[in-house]
Amino acid sequence: MTTLALTELLGATVYDPSGASGRVREVTLTPQEDRSRISSLIVKTKSGTRILQLTAVSAINGGVRASTSAAEWPMAGGTEGLFLLERDLLDQQVIDINGRKVVRVNDVELQVDAPTEKPNGKGNGKGQEIDRSHPVENPVLRVHSVDVGARGAVRRLLRGVAPRAALHILLGKIPPRSIPWKFIDVIETDPARRVKLKISHDGLAKLHPADIADIVEELAPNERQAVFQTLDEETAAEALEEVTPRVQKSIVESLDSGRAADIVEEMDPDAAADLLGDLPEERTEQILVQMEPEAQHDVVELLEHREQTAAGRMTTEFLALPVTATVQNAIDSLREFEGGVEVVSTIYLVDSQGTLVGAVPLARLVLAETGSPMLSLTQEPLVLAHEGVEENVVAELFDKYNLQTLPVVDERNKLTGVITSDDVISMLRSKL
Repeated sequence: MTTLALTELLGATVYDPSGASGRVREVTLTPQEDRSRISSLIVKTKSGTRILQLTAVSAINGGVRASTSAAEWPMAGGTEGLFLLERDLLDQQVIDINGRKVVRVNDVELQVDAPTEKPNGKGNGKGQEIDRSHPVENPVLRVHSVDVGARGAVRRLLRGVAPRAALHILLGKIPPRSIPWKFIDVIETDPARRVKLKISHDGLAKLHPADIADIVEELAPNERQAVFQTLDEETAAEALEEVTPRVQKSIVESLDSGRAADIVEEMDPDAAADLLGDLPEERTEQILVQMEPEAQHDVVELLEHREQTAAGRMTTEFLALPVTATVQNAIDSLREFEGGVEVVSTIYLVDSQGTLVGAVPLARLVLAETGSPMLSLTQEPLVLAHEGVEENVVAELFDKYNLQTLPVVDERNKLTGVITSDDVISMLRSKL
């Protein structure tokens, strides 16, 4: 495999069979057909700017040789559906999925595949170096990687200024910093173009929500919006819960009400309430009216409480069973529970009025016989907090009893919500 820098191809002379020449102005991909294969070159000729399909390129050897006459190349009337490597990639911020960070592209490395490459006589041609005195015939070009280091920057800065041989020696002394193309997510802020080019963030969506949040916080507001428009609702919700409140607010305000409602519905109710509570009242109402009734009810209920209280920190997603339940009942309920995993570390028992009676740690459930009554597995003492308790008291209870979850009850001791250790950590971080 040989590679060719994009900046070496840009500006290269293009010859047709008659000897007429032009220069490469752009290198294009057609992402909806192939995300990595170069589809054409945009060439400036005396008769205007034309598109040379790569299938009509017969060789690359310093310059580019075409197998068809320049007059046959179609005029470049527009670039709709094309991704232009110089315009859309060079000097642009992209997401490095593998490194979990945002990087800037200094150059692009193209892989040159040529089935008719000529060996240099030192072997059978398999795995041997290519004799650079011969052209690379019938080439297939693919985007191999992006250069995000000093090497690409120096190549661009000194190209055409320093002698080619001297530049080659200098570049050889600079360690490469390249990221394979398969690990790159491109950011396209234009919604119509994003759809046309089939640009999505499938790779980004596979990362941990905390890593997505770190990446998103490095982006400009319009780039954040573009990312959240393409993530599925569940992933977007998980990532949104991890970003700072200021960035949360900025993202939600940038989205249309319907999209924002879809994402907020997937958030934990307490996190959704905290977010909507920070928005202007009119914007909050716009989002709430587009939410599903059940999710809307949970969030509205939490919005009624002060954020600095136990009720303001709790989530209404929890697992509570009748006081008569058995271990088998609990196992069945766990299998059907659709809430977050962080709230099922403890299962709560309530009477017919919803009054909190006991708490059973998940570890005890695992070790018990399926027919055992849940009431026999309750943990003592039963630690709880009333809705109006201040959040600093909540933190003290978690610290004193090494809690993973804390039940919240109303004035009649009816179980109304649960606070998780994640909620307490987020609360403490906000105070730093």
